Amino acid sequence: MEFFAHESSYIDEGCIIGDGTKIWHFSHIMTGCSIGKNCNIGQNVVISPGVVLGDNVKIQNNVSVYTGVTCDDDVFLGPSCVFTNVINPRSAVNRKSEYLKTRVGKGASIGANATIVCGHNIGQYAFIGAGAVVTKDVPDFALVIGNPARQTGWMSRYGHRLHFDNNHSAICPESREVYILKEGVVSLKE
Repeated sequence: MEFFAHESSYIDEGCIIGDGTKIWHFSHIMTGCSIGKNCNIGQNVVISPGVVLGDNVKIQNNVSVYTGVTCDDDVFLGPSCVFTNVINPRSAVNRKSEYLKTRVGKGASIGANATIVCGHNIGQYAFIGAGAVVTKDVPDFALVIGNPARQTGWMSRYGHRLHFDNNHSAICPESREVYILKEGVVSLKE
């Protein structure tokens, strides 16, 4: 099995692209990036040098994933979401040696038009609301919204808001998985 690339996309030499991945109209995959298996790269997407995408990453239209960003398996990037990689950019000052890293954890979702300021990590299965501006690390399973983004709750692996009872447990209405909230950290019950 191989990957599919629309004829209008541009793929530089030196990329690694996994089997079953689809790259759509007008997207540019730059040299030195690594894209896992079964990813979907929407139209007008740029994947910059050194970016690493895990398996089954879904990137919607008009997203630029800049050098310094790593997305683990099963990440969803909504339409026109934004990553940065320099904290204090200036046109006349070259700061390529100052790129800050951003990691998006397994299963996390970033909503349409959200902005992720560089140097912050998004936890596993976190849910970033549409239009949010993330200016600090986001814990696993956290729901964050607003500008600046503030945590307003917790989400299940299936993308449902979790409602914890007096025993600090919650059940996902779709998967029936049980989650435990202990000392500000959510985890799946074993």
